Amino acid sequence: MNVLQRVSRVAEKIAPGRSPSFVEAHVIKAIEEIALHGDVGRMKLSRDLELGEGETRTLIKHLKSEGLIEVSKSGIALSPSGRKVLSGLRALVSEAIEIPSTPLTVGPSNVAVRVKGGEGFIKYGLEQRDAAMMAGAKGATTLVFAKGRLTMAGTIEDVSKNYPQILSSLSKIGLDEGDVVIIGSADEMIKAELGAKTAALELFKLKP
Repeated sequence: MNVLQRVSRVAEKIAPGRSPSFVEAHVIKAIEEIALHGDVGRMKLSRDLELGEGETRTLIKHLKSEGLIEVSKSGIALSPSGRKVLSGLRALVSEAIEIPSTPLTVGPSNVAVRVKGGEGFIKYGLEQRDAAMMAGAKGATTLVFAKGRLTMAGTIEDVSKNYPQILSSLSKIGLDEGDVVIIGSADEMIKAELGAKTAALELFKLKP
């Protein structure tokens, strides 16, 4: 079972009843936050994810059931298996970074992630836009890095030349030939981030 399948399992219901209200992007964000802070408390995790207390409890239960976290009196920490999943995720999708607003983006808050080697299974970016909107974002902008240029999916516009501020921001995560950048846009930063990550996961579903 690969890391994306394990993330998907966490977002599924594990017993009869109502399905979880969180999505796969919440799972990834939770793993990242736990790794960042170490021994994080449930209330802080709830605030960081902007999930209700009940939803956060369910998420923690699912993460524990999958063996990705260890819960103690001092808080919640990643298990060795959880650290391995995070490492696997990082090989596919970068950390999220804030991107300045430009005419290419569709909201005041913009967050980008890099999908390693995603060029081969990108279409026109419409699937990523729709996936981001399903996660609560206003939309997503999909860019492809090829031949030393950053272009919008399905176009030949040189984004790296016309919007150097985007390229400058992306230097924090680096770009290699064939990488795809997805920028989630929303009114709030958390929704922009969840939108970008959901769109990135959608891209993997299109992989031949």
